[in-house]
Order: sequence, then structure tokens, then C-alpha cells
Amino acid sequence: TLKLDTATSQLDALVEIYRIMRPGEPPTKDSAESLFESLFFSNDRYDLSGVGRMKFNRRVGRSDLTGAGILSKEDIVDVLRVLVNIRDGHGEVDDIDHLGNRRVRSVGEMTENQFRVGLVRVERAVKDRLSLADVDTLMPQDLVNAKPVSAAIKEFFGSSQLSQFMDQNNPLSEVTHKRRVSALGPGGLTRERAGFEVRDVHPTHYGRVCPIETPEGPNIGLINSLAVYARTNDYGFLESPYRRVVDGHVTKELVYLSAIEEGDYYIAQASTTVDAKGCLLDELVSCRHKGEFTLTSPDRINFMDVSPRQIVSVAASLIPFLEHDDANRALMGSNMQRQAVPTIRPEKPLVGTGMERIVAVDSGVTVAAKRPGVVRAVDASRIVVRVDDAALRDNEDIGVDIYNLTKYTRSNQNTCINQRPIVNVGDVVQVGDVLADGPSTDLGELSLGQNLMVAFMPWNGYNFEDSILISEKLVEDDRFTTIHIQDLTCISRDTKLGPEEITADIPNVGEGALSKLDETGVVYIGAEVNPGDILVGKVTPKGETQLTPEEKLLRAIFGEKASDVKDSSLRVPPGVTGTVIDVRVFIRDGVKKDERALEVEEAQVTQFQKDLNDELVIREEALFDSLEKLLIGQVVDGGPEKLKAGSKVTEDYLKALVHDKWFAIRCKDDKVNQRLEAAHQKFQELHAERDEKLKAMRMKLVQGDDLAPGVIKIVKVYLAVKRRIQPGDKMAGRHGNKGVISTIVPVEDMPYLEDGTPVDIVLNPLGVPSRMNVGQVLETHLGWAAKGMGHKIGALLKKQTSMHELREYLKKVYQVSHSQKLNVDALTDKEVQELANNLTGGVPVSTPVFDGASEAEIKNLLKMADLPESGQTILHDGRTGRQFSRPVTVGYMYMLKLNHLVDDKMHARSTGSYSLVTQQPLGGKAQFGGQRFGEMEVWALEAYGAAYTLQEMLTVKSDDVNGRTRMYKNI
Repeated sequence: TLKLDTATSQLDALVEIYRIMRPGEPPTKDSAESLFESLFFSNDRYDLSGVGRMKFNRRVGRSDLTGAGILSKEDIVDVLRVLVNIRDGHGEVDDIDHLGNRRVRSVGEMTENQFRVGLVRVERAVKDRLSLADVDTLMPQDLVNAKPVSAAIKEFFGSSQLSQFMDQNNPLSEVTHKRRVSALGPGGLTRERAGFEVRDVHPTHYGRVCPIETPEGPNIGLINSLAVYARTNDYGFLESPYRRVVDGHVTKELVYLSAIEEGDYYIAQASTTVDAKGCLLDELVSCRHKGEFTLTSPDRINFMDVSPRQIVSVAASLIPFLEHDDANRALMGSNMQRQAVPTIRPEKPLVGTGMERIVAVDSGVTVAAKRPGVVRAVDASRIVVRVDDAALRDNEDIGVDIYNLTKYTRSNQNTCINQRPIVNVGDVVQVGDVLADGPSTDLGELSLGQNLMVAFMPWNGYNFEDSILISEKLVEDDRFTTIHIQDLTCISRDTKLGPEEITADIPNVGEGALSKLDETGVVYIGAEVNPGDILVGKVTPKGETQLTPEEKLLRAIFGEKASDVKDSSLRVPPGVTGTVIDVRVFIRDGVKKDERALEVEEAQVTQFQKDLNDELVIREEALFDSLEKLLIGQVVDGGPEKLKAGSKVTEDYLKALVHDKWFAIRCKDDKVNQRLEAAHQKFQELHAERDEKLKAMRMKLVQGDDLAPGVIKIVKVYLAVKRRIQPGDKMAGRHGNKGVISTIVPVEDMPYLEDGTPVDIVLNPLGVPSRMNVGQVLETHLGWAAKGMGHKIGALLKKQTSMHELREYLKKVYQVSHSQKLNVDALTDKEVQELANNLTGGVPVSTPVFDGASEAEIKNLLKMADLPESGQTILHDGRTGRQFSRPVTVGYMYMLKLNHLVDDKMHARSTGSYSLVTQQPLGGKAQFGGQRFGEMEVWALEAYGAAYTLQEMLTVKSDDVNGRTRMYKNI
């Protein structure tokens, strides 16, 4: 390179660089120097940032990881040295997909960048203003305009590719959406340009990014999910936790390592055998070093994995027996759990992985106690907790926590968010205890589906190709009934011809259509509505048009106002039947509120008042409790209700006295009088505070709403739709075993066991071998054992056998596990009874990912439940009563109903809208469009010889405007 370089002096070199950078401009000494300076050594031009300097120093082999934000001459020399070394065969080329070379840019950092862009615009504007006007008269507020900053931030949150609508199908989908890491978006890759290497699993993904959970389709491998224990460090690199190992001894110390640091160490797996003192037992330990799996001696091990589930994400860690499933099916399983719709009565899985509670509580859909205390009042929509004195804040003397529950609210995916209290009055709660279940949670555990009795066998071809056959009993018991909530909006605007009006007085509409509206033209809450019903009556002024003779007659009779408005009411869309559960009215400031808006407002005030009153009652109670202790036994100078001087205050006297009059008691002891006075003041303060809060709330409600320009009023109507399960709905298990319901069979026709129990669902056994998701079969066996043990405990309770027998059986049940041991002996008889009652529906089993139940353990459990160890049994045909020819695998599997419902997909078009450009019908359900009749469909009709149908398809049903008008008239 140096030989070929023609430049001999510094100036020659500068000029040469200038020529290359700015071709066509004449170089001068000054311009060449300033260009070179600003390129490399100017703080204004670029900044390496902390992470850039750290990576740079690491790469050129320095120990110091901090330094200047711009390049120095030494830096450039070091870079050349590294490049020359690589050219000579020393040193390594960087791996671009190594997680040490990919960092996470979080929301904060991106917002900061947008903010900076906004500030630069402000700066430019200020400089322009300063150069123009006479500076003496200017004030700071004339110079600075903050609009560009807020505009930049609004644009970022409003239209950035990464600012997404939260996936709110169920608690799991919320959690996973928040834990997502994307390689797309501004400053990232595009789908088309991303090759195979970027999408592939890299050894450094271990413990940082899940190798399983990623979407199928064009985004595969570009959108990933964080592993369970991963976190980002200050530089934005992903770290994973490990336990430190010293001289073959595992310590309790946790260390987070990034992918850069991890390569130098030997890291043992979590499943390595360790004795009670924490010493590694094997002579050779399986470990990871520099991204490869090797075997090494225990004394060389530096760290050990924290847990076997460390490498997978939250959704994948919820799949039991994940280790027995093929990766492709596990990917589908973890993606489909996110699409499960919350059922009306959630049921926790019999076979779980131990992550269910953690996910449910961390997702925030349940209500957890903030402070310890005692439950004072519970109803469907609120829980009142009197806080323990030990947990009071500094300025509080009485603590009250009121938890308002979310009732039947719409989620982003139109599913239903509803919280149900699970505590009773008098229960003692601790911090973090679950007080109320949310959607898809059961006693604080994530419950996305239902436990069903499943049989693997063909049944009359109804489960051909992944179809699913279910029993009518599931429909009767509402096992998979879900509630969906839709919101429909009616907006009344100011138009050129005058304001639109929301009213019940709509032209050319019969009485029947208005029967569900109130005087203001808005539907009642509780009305059951069908497609086409009017929800909100609205009329729009229309321009002068040529009048028909009938209209002229009406004008003559009724005067001017007969028909200059047209009906533009909000109607129920086709295919939707439901119940109105809520109506909200928003009115622009300065517009008079109608009765309906005032009603809604009053309801809000009442609810708020209820909360305040509850709080006041509890705080007053505590105040008078302490006063009672103070006053009883005191000698008095006098008091209300003819209390004589010199007598003592008794409990009966205080009970008979109204609370307000307690403060009129005068005691001999001045200190007591002072405390009484202080309490009186406190009492008045409590009441004043309540009134103040209520007043503030009313003030807030009286103000109008901030609506978009030109909008007078918005009415939102919420419809609740109850959807039973039906043929055409999509169901799935947790192992990627998905299918569509083909038919629903009467319960008496379903195959049944020897004891007469019919199965709930019949799956095709051919769905297992080729897909290699054997986890579902193991789950089925273990589920059957769990249910069987529950039945056995139920039988022992029914027989009312001795406590001893029940205890022994429970002991046996809880000793199967190698990790969790429950000391049954430590429980009282009452607690044992309660435990047994809770277990009658089935003993919940947890089989953690990569550390699950072994085949021997499952056989052992089946034996304890008095079930065949093979997991197979003889079934009888429900229609004939005959036995099937061979034993069938039967058991309990956890099945989900996915958010692909036939009701949402079914669609038929009558007369509808046409595209303005081509005059053809629109496409898609949302536009009330038609089906595309494409090239190949035309061939089909040609081949069949259906000439008239074909002619109709290509003319009047497509874009022949005159033809279709004539056709419509003739019909």
C-alpha cells in the first residue's frame, strides 16, 4: 500500500483525500485540512459513545475500556495493525452474528435519539431568528418554540415501526410481547435483505435469546424472545446468570455474564450431579467453552447454569415435556399459547411446569396485595383491606387499601378482561398474595385452556388430517365458552350544512327499530341487539336536492323541516349478536350535556363516593377504637346524656352514645382532654378531606372532553358477545398439535371407558409419529395419573376412612417428586382434610422444562392411581356398546381454544360497496367485500360449461355498472 501511494508529504496526502471525498472541487490547503479535521477529530461530527469505545478498545486488545468519544492517532494506527495481522493470518475475523456484536436498543435510547433530533431543529430555528430580527427587543419565549420536540416524540410513539399495539389476547401474550427483541425497525434489517445467517440460532443465544420462540413466516429468526433469566447490561448487551464454581465447589454467588465475557470460561450444565455440600461429583463434567460443548475435569469449571429452563423463553417454559418435542412443533406450541382466548371459567392445568404462577402474577392481570392486612369488605368489583399497623407509612395513623377490580373491559383483541375476587372477609393477606384472579388465571395460576379427557383413535374419519372431534358435554358445560367485547363508535360532527344531531327522531324509521333507544337516541344498557339494529340514532343535514312529488306533498303539509336530514345512525354490523354492557358519552367543552351523559357521570361519582365512604368508615372505626381504650375507666367532670361529674366512663355508656358526642365528654385528667381534642380535630379533618376529594372529582367530570376539531359528541357502545365452541373453531394443545373441530358428537355416542366415563375429545393418533411431538403423549399419561390420584383421594374422603390412611396416601403422593417434598406430618387434621378436598379434582403435577418426570416416575404415578401402567385401556363404542379391537391411549390433556373463530371468518356479501376506480366490488370481510373470482376459477367454469354463470361473473357481478343496475331493478 505504501509503495503504491504517490503522496510524499502531509499536504499531498490531505489533497489526495480531499480529491476522493469531494471530486470536482478545487482543493486548497485550508479546505483540505478542515475537511480532514472535521472527518476524524471533531466532537461535533460523531461520538463513539461509551459502548463504542468499549468495543473498540476490546477489539484492538487494550485493557482500559474507557476513553475519548473521538478517534485518536493511536487508535488509527492500532486499527491498521489489527488489519495487517489478519492479512498475515494472525488474529480472527469478527463474527457479525455473535451476541457480543449485537446490542439491544431499548425504548429509552430511541426516545432520547428522537428528542435529540427535535432539539437540533429547535436550535436551528433559534439561530435563524437571532440572525433575522433586532436582538435587543427579543424575549426568550419569542425565540424558543417547543413544537418540534413534542412533534418528534409524538411521531416516534405514533408511527414508529416498533411502536406496536399490545397483543392482549391473554396474560401470556402480554408478557411475551413486552419481552420481544426485534432485528427489524429503524436502524435494523429489512425482511428482504436478511439472509440465513442472521436468522439462525447462534451458540451465544444460550441463556439470552430463546432458540424456540420466533414467528413462522418471513420474520422467522428476526424477531426473538428474551430467555427467562436474561437481562440487558448498561451497554445494551444481553446477560445470563450463572453460579460461580470455585475448585469444583458450587457457591451461592450469582454472576451475570454477557456473551463477550462468557467465551473465556468453562460453564457446566445445570443438571450436573452435585452432592449436599455443593461439590461436583463426576470425573468429567459436560460444559460449554468458547461456544462448543466439551468434557473437562471439575477443577477447571468456572461457572454453572442456574436452571435447566435458562435457555428458553417464558412461553416455551410453559410447555411440559418440551424436551420430548421436535423444535418446529415446540415453536408452534409456544406461539399458539399466545393466541388462546380466556374462557369463562379458567381451569389450571393438571400437568404444568411450575412457571404458571410466576407468569400470571408478573403479567399484572391479577390483583396482588400491596401491604399486609385483613380483608374488611369484598364484592364483585372491589376489595377493601385494613392494613396492619406495622406496615403503615410515616404520615398515616390508619391504613386502608382499596382495590377496584376491572370488570368486563375490552382488550385490544376484543377478548374480555374481567377480575374476580378470590378472598373472603376476615382473610389475613401478606404482601404479594393474589386477591383477585384476572382473565385466564385460576387461583393466581396461568390457565389458558381446559383439562380434557382425550382418546387417541380414529373415529369414522371425523378426525382425518388433524380434525378434532369433541363431545357435546363440552358445549353444555360451557368449558370453552368465551366472551368477546366489541366497541362501536358514533361520532357527530359539524358539517358545512350544519351540525349532525344524535336523536331518537329519525326520518323514515318504524317504531320497532327505535324500541331499544332512550329519549336521547342512545341504546339502553342490557338491550339484546341483532345485526342491523340501531344503537345510536343520528341525523345528518343534507343539501338541497330535486324533490319528488311525495316529498313536495310532505313539505306542503308539514312545512319546511320535513326532509332536509338523512339517517346516518350507528347500526350493529352484520354477523354480530350481543348484549349492550356499557355506553360512554363524550361531549365537547361548551356543549350542553344531555340526560344520558349526566347519567353516566352520576354513576362515576357514586362509585367514587362509595370508595371514599368505605375508607372514612374504617379510619373512623380505628379512631374510635383507640378513643374507647382511652376513655373507659376515666373519671369525668361531666358529659352528654346527663353524665354526672365524678362518675366513671363505662363501655355501655359509650355504646349508647352517638360517636359525634364522644368529644363532649370532659375528663378530670387534662392530658386525656387534650388527646380527646386532638382526636376531634382528626375526626373533622377526615370528613373535610373526604368532601374535598369528592368536590375535586365532580369538578373534573363537569369539564367537557378534549375532542378532535369539528367533533361535537362521541358515543361509544360496548357489546358483549358470548361465543360457544362450534365446528370450524381452531383448537390446539401446548405441543403444536393444532386442529379444527370437525363435528360435535352427542355424549352418548362418544367412546367410553370400562366404568362408563365418556371421553371429551378424540384426536387422530397419526398426528404424533410424523410430527415427533411425543410430549403430548407423556402429558396425556401424566394427566391421567394426576386425575386418577385425585379420584382416589376423593374416594378415601367419601369412605370417611381414618385420618391415618389419608395421611399415608398423601405422603406417598408427595414423595414421588425428587425436588418438592411436602411434610404432611407437620399438618393438622383439619389442614390435611382441606388439602385432600382441594386435590379431589386431580393432583396438580409440575414437570419443569428439561428437568421433567421420567418414564419410570410416570409409571409409578399411574400405578399409585390404580391405572394401567401402559397408559392404555379398552374403550367401548358409544353407539353400539361393543369394545374397540385394541387398547387405546387415554388420559388428560390441556387444550386451548385459539382466537381463530369461525364466527369471525364467516362472511357473505349482498349488495355492497364498489371500488371507485375499477367499479368492481371491494374485497375482504372488513369492507363487506366479495370473493375474488380469479383466472383459475374462470377455467373451472369454462371446463364445466356453465356459460351463463360465467357470463354473470364477468359482467354484472363484476364491473358492468348499467347491467347490474338493470339486474337490481328487475329483481
